[in-house]
Amino acid sequence: MKRYILLVAATSMLTFSACNDLLDLEPLDKITQSNYFKTESDLQLFTNPFYNNLLDKAPFDDQNDLYVQQTLSDVMIGGNKRLVPASGGGWTWTDLRRMNTLLANADQCTDADAALHYKALTRFFRAFFYFEKVKRFGDVPWYDTELGSADAALYNPRDSRELVMTKMIEDVDFAIKNLPDEKEEKSAPYRATRWAAMALKAQFCLYEGTYRKYQGLTLEGHDYTYYLEQSATTAKELMETGPYKLYDNNKPESDYLNLFCAEDANQDEYILAIKFSYDLKIYHNATAHALMSTQGRPGLTRKFVNTYLMKDGTAFTDQAGWQTMSFIDEMKNRDPRLAQTIRTQGYKRIGTTTVLPPDLMTSVTGYQPIKYVQDPKAAGGQVDRAGFSTCDLPVYRFAEVLLNYAEAKAELGTLTQADLDASINLLRDRAGMPDLNLVNANAHPDRYLSSAETGYPNVTGNNQGVILEIRRERAIELTEEGFRFDDLVRWKAGYCIDQPITGMYFEGPGSYDLTGNGQADVVLYAKGTTRPSTTVTQVYEIGKELFLTEGTHGYIDYHHNINRTSFNESRDYLYPIPTDERSLNHNLTQNPGWADGLDF
Repeated sequence: MKRYILLVAATSMLTFSACNDLLDLEPLDKITQSNYFKTESDLQLFTNPFYNNLLDKAPFDDQNDLYVQQTLSDVMIGGNKRLVPASGGGWTWTDLRRMNTLLANADQCTDADAALHYKALTRFFRAFFYFEKVKRFGDVPWYDTELGSADAALYNPRDSRELVMTKMIEDVDFAIKNLPDEKEEKSAPYRATRWAAMALKAQFCLYEGTYRKYQGLTLEGHDYTYYLEQSATTAKELMETGPYKLYDNNKPESDYLNLFCAEDANQDEYILAIKFSYDLKIYHNATAHALMSTQGRPGLTRKFVNTYLMKDGTAFTDQAGWQTMSFIDEMKNRDPRLAQTIRTQGYKRIGTTTVLPPDLMTSVTGYQPIKYVQDPKAAGGQVDRAGFSTCDLPVYRFAEVLLNYAEAKAELGTLTQADLDASINLLRDRAGMPDLNLVNANAHPDRYLSSAETGYPNVTGNNQGVILEIRRERAIELTEEGFRFDDLVRWKAGYCIDQPITGMYFEGPGSYDLTGNGQADVVLYAKGTTRPSTTVTQVYEIGKELFLTEGTHGYIDYHHNINRTSFNESRDYLYPIPTDERSLNHNLTQNPGWADGLDF
């Protein structure tokens, strides 16, 4: 897949060379303590690469149990597809060295205010950096000083995640105190502010609290409730004192879609975003990813589509015959966000008038995504620029803060109806959906979401029902934003990876209307029979071009011949440390279950 991953963060950005290993130290040519770090411009240029190097510029194509592609990821296949790498594998530390260099030298700046600002920014990114490391590896060495090639600290063992999390909170609290709190017109939301730091803290404290709760992890220091309380308190403060609100034009049938397709990030909802621009030749690939059959053929899974509620707030899976409904029938009267996430009947790409059916050769499940798909002539272009998407991508947005708050309170057992009204129900209101009622949710936990086959069977207790509903809301609201696999890890729900990854239901050979206009969009014919004469574009031979779970009928089963191995509960929640790193530093222990052949 072709991607363009440069980033401009409101002003010009200087790109520095990078290395991939803590021991392969960057020389920082032509930058010395005596001739640099003197001005605000020096500090800005030195910190600009953090935005480009650390922020995810393609969250829309992360595979998981709800969203797959033609070629399944190693995580989705499991077993021996996941191996201990020799190098790389996320064990990279160059950006951390740059951070510690800045922090060691920033006070040389003649502008004390600028020095404080960029130290706060750097500590924000250091907390961000370590959050990614803890999610991936668990315990990791904590480094907060410059290191030279002869420093013995290069061979430190891994520090406990409790120590690392404590240091991360110190860093992010410093950032919250010292980063600007206004939304500067010239840069917002492309520069980190104290509000972005608060969003980060609420996010990683929720992660840590739920990870410890569901993994049963007890460490010396704080228990899981401490982190959940930190998350809830920080999110609440941002909700009450921050300058953000949900993007809402009172158009529930289009507001969600328009938020992500707009050329420029919405400053009301986006707390931190990544800037893209056609004029500056800074692109991503989201539109092409969804529209071109050569770009991965992404699709939502039927399991995920089934979780979208009916428009009246009842469960789709409580209807009689939901298992074998046709595409047209299953899409009727659903949560409006479903029709703003995938192609449903009557779909027209923004800026066009042609009704488009789902394309089964572009989506392996038939549930073809449209989130981030832009107007063909976005930003004043005269031709379709599908391969050059320029809608800004979210890093933190207000919707996630609301979800984090509700979940933290629910997991603590302190959630009230007022809390739901200030968080989850704002999201449902934007979508035109009925409010979530705490008492009703807990009195009637959703059977589909609690099932071992399709849900989260390890969610129990008095708040089971509302926790399941918050997870439903989170999956729907944040799809294709890069959260799902991390959520499964912190919920100890790796078993969801093993659940079905099927697509649309077809009852057998015949013609199918997918747009609702009464005309066929897809024709299926039995294997070994003559291809029917038709003007329909999408014609597929069952068992050869289109595979169904029951052979002649059933759900689309594109990956039927892939031998998937069950998620390894004792291994797969953490990634392995590369063998080259352990060979260099014998004090690094390997994560459980990963055999790398090293016996020291």
